[in-house]
Amino acid sequence: MARKTQMIPRAPVGRLIARAGAQRVSADAMNTLANILTDIAEEIGERAVKIAKHTGRKTVKAGDIKLAAK
Repeated sequence: MARKTQMIPRAPVGRLIARAGAQRVSADAMNTLANILTDIAEEIGERAVKIAKHTGRKTVKAGDIKLAAK
């Protein structure tokens, strides 16, 4: 699925990979991980919205995100 814009900046993703122990990180690796993280975040967000709506709220709260991430 092609994205129009990058949702998560590459630099923080590169720092995450470096923190995991990589000495060097390619731009392609950063883009790939950023896209995967964006997909996961969108799925969690959609589930959190459903949880909030189910409880009669319009506002998504931290608890909704935590529950959706399980």
